[in-house]
Amino acid sequence: MVSPAPHAPATPQYHQRVAAPKTADGVQIESRADEKVENPRLWRVLLHNDDFTTQEFVVWVLETVFNLPSAEAYAVMMHVHQAGVGVAGLFTRDVAETKAKATQQLAEQHEFPLLVTLEPDPEGGRA
Repeated sequence: MVSPAPHAPATPQYHQRVAAPKTADGVQIESRADEKVENPRLWRVLLHNDDFTTQEFVVWVLETVFNLPSAEAYAVMMHVHQAGVGVAGLFTRDVAETKAKATQQLAEQHEFPLLVTLEPDPEGGRA
């Protein structure tokens, strides 16, 4: 038989009491409809121009990773090429991180130094 650990963590003590939900005949009648839940903040996935990554590769990444139609992928690539940086997409943070990581891995596999960064949407966009 195993005895309890001598230094087992104590049960956390909460300092606020939570009211029990109102029930009638065993059915909860109190709702949380009045609580507002904000949508998560959106993040921009940015592609940065460099002198080595081909335009074709950038268009391919925008089509495959970011699911952009060919014409839009080409327009984003040209903006990145001319302005130095461009937005590949606007996503929740987890999705943006996943797409940025996938893009970075593809660039490394194809031996391109494509830089991909994230920034919060300055317009305060919410999903």
